[in-house]
Amino acid sequence: MVREQYTTTTPGTSLERPKNEYVYKIGIYGWRKRCLYLFVLLLLIILVVNFSLTIWILKVMWFSPTGMGHLRVTKEGLRLEGESEFLFPLYAKEIHSRVDSSLLLQSTHNVTVNARNSNGEVTGRLNVGPKMVEFHGQQFQINSKDGKPLFTVDENEVVIGTDKLRVTGPEGALFEHSVETPLVKAEAFKQLRLESPTRSLSMDAPRGINIKAQAGNIEALSQMDIKLHSSDGVLLLDAETVRLPKLPEGTRGGSGVSQGLYEICVCPDGKLYLSVAGVGSTCQEYSRVCQ
Repeated sequence: MVREQYTTTTPGTSLERPKNEYVYKIGIYGWRKRCLYLFVLLLLIILVVNFSLTIWILKVMWFSPTGMGHLRVTKEGLRLEGESEFLFPLYAKEIHSRVDSSLLLQSTHNVTVNARNSNGEVTGRLNVGPKMVEFHGQQFQINSKDGKPLFTVDENEVVIGTDKLRVTGPEGALFEHSVETPLVKAEAFKQLRLESPTRSLSMDAPRGINIKAQAGNIEALSQMDIKLHSSDGVLLLDAETVRLPKLPEGTRGGSGVSQGLYEICVCPDGKLYLSVAGVGSTCQEYSRVCQ
């Protein structure tokens, strides 16, 4: 580049034009210029490649203004359509399915749901494994659609809130301790059996116990004794026929003649026995069975 000097003159004067004193060359020449162009070209290529990769990633991942792929961002939260696989723990406040489909949680090992407090401690845990379902917590409760408790379990008791508890197993229900219930009933045309194989069976009620068979018999079997005890009331046998087929017959010194009629006698210890009926009472004559 050439630098020139200019002078101003007034009209009527003439000056000689000065000669060029200095000439400077400004710019990049030679191999520096070629390296600069090569570097600019390399940056342009990298920019084009990055832009192409960005477009490819957006297309493959199905990015859109509303979300990514089957994942949509809505006002209520995130909406995920189709099947999804989570490789790490999922933290969420609420998970629910669409109105017209069910929610399926599936795992090759187990499915664990944890509830934590503000300190991060686990306060409740539900673990669904291949062999069993475990729940850890202070209380487990199942409610109906109306909010009525149907089944409640804690450390002290188990409460069943349904109107009827039905046991359909062939062996019935086994209770190691006491059971409190207002009614024990068998299914229609099925037998009801209360049994204690090695211990005693006790039924207690403050206001009474009612045992009733609508269309069958009531049978009580015991290897030892069956005791009917009333502390303040009476023992009432109300039936058209009362039979005691295996009562022992009383005996006396001489042989008595039986007309096929007997009377029931009671020993001082409460034992019952039969005595051959006569014109008067014959209990005293046949009382040797009480000895």
